[in-house]
Amino acid sequence: MPFYSASLIETVQSEIIRDNTGILECIKEGIGRVIGLGVPHSKRLLPLLSLIFPTVLHGVLHYIISSVIQKIVLLILKRKTYSSHLAESTSLVQSMLDAYFPELIANFAASLCSDVILYPLETVLHRLHIQGTRTIIDNTDLGYEVLPINTQYEGMRDCINTIRQEEGMLGFYKGFGAVIIQYTLHAAVLQITKIIYSTLLQNSV
Repeated sequence: MPFYSASLIETVQSEIIRDNTGILECIKEGIGRVIGLGVPHSKRLLPLLSLIFPTVLHGVLHYIISSVIQKIVLLILKRKTYSSHLAESTSLVQSMLDAYFPELIANFAASLCSDVILYPLETVLHRLHIQGTRTIIDNTDLGYEVLPINTQYEGMRDCINTIRQEEGMLGFYKGFGAVIIQYTLHAAVLQITKIIYSTLLQNSV
């Protein structure tokens, strides 16, 4: 969890003030946060014990949702494939595709649904981890200045109530466009991979 916090800070930190950091720097920052050494943080920094519940809750819910959706989608795709095989004879290429791609599609759907469903919780989790770390982020609304993180959440419940009161329900979905771009590219890669794989199989037959 402390290493997650350190890597998260490096992810959102503005390029203007970011140093050339690598994986070793994240490890050092994570260890420093555990033992209380390293870069000085403000008094608003939440203790690691108060971050355990929201972090574990997000991880467990993400696993449960993705596992359930993956099994449901895989079951539907396998039934559909079985029905099509009974209705008409399938080629070798189609048989090879049916053997591998349903699981890829099921993994994609499971990851997409779990990320979308849990995005509000992930927003809360990220704000709690970053609070008090003296992190400066880019102002994506204007695009030409930076903003310090000056939140004063007392915990998960206070963070949820504050976001709902000050920013409304849309406040939980700030940055959601990045998720849309991510999974759009993911879907495109899957489609391109399917086309290439089909072409290679047809040439090898």
